[in-house]
Amino acid sequence: MPTIENMRGHMEAAVDAMRREFSGIRTGKASTALLETVRVDAYGSKMPLNQVATVNTPEPRLLLVQPWDKALLPEVERAIQRAGLGLNPSNDGSIIRVPIPPLSEERRKDMVRLLHKMAEEGKISVRHARQEANKEIKQREHDHEISEDESRRQQEQVQKITDEYVARIDELMKAKEAEVLEV
Repeated sequence: MPTIENMRGHMEAAVDAMRREFSGIRTGKASTALLETVRVDAYGSKMPLNQVATVNTPEPRLLLVQPWDKALLPEVERAIQRAGLGLNPSNDGSIIRVPIPPLSEERRKDMVRLLHKMAEEGKISVRHARQEANKEIKQREHDHEISEDESRRQQEQVQKITDEYVARIDELMKAKEAEVLEV
């Protein structure tokens, strides 16, 4: 059944995209995922940080960034500052230390609101995939490729799969919300 397989692929992509977005949300704990969006001006182009440096988490509230080329140290430091993550890197000449400040209660609440918004966008993507699959099933019924009963059965299956993916998004959101609210 190509319709349902295509739909599953779209829904899986929506869940994966949401998982990636969630990994970039700061929780007050050091995570290398925080710096995944950082782009560094290096060798005449903007490059992802992980292509010009190693990022480690030696302590729960500290990231260490070690550029492979020491000449890029100032550029890496600037890129982290400009990334809009609220982080203050410090450069000691060979390595960049990025302390992760604890989140205030107000900031935690803002993060939770952002998580809910991201989760809703993920659900919208899943529902859009459902809508497309149902449209294709109804078209196949209209073209007499499948019977009315088969159409109804497939639409019920589509709804069941949709509910499964929405539940996965809710689980991811609850887990990330608990992580953000954890003091």
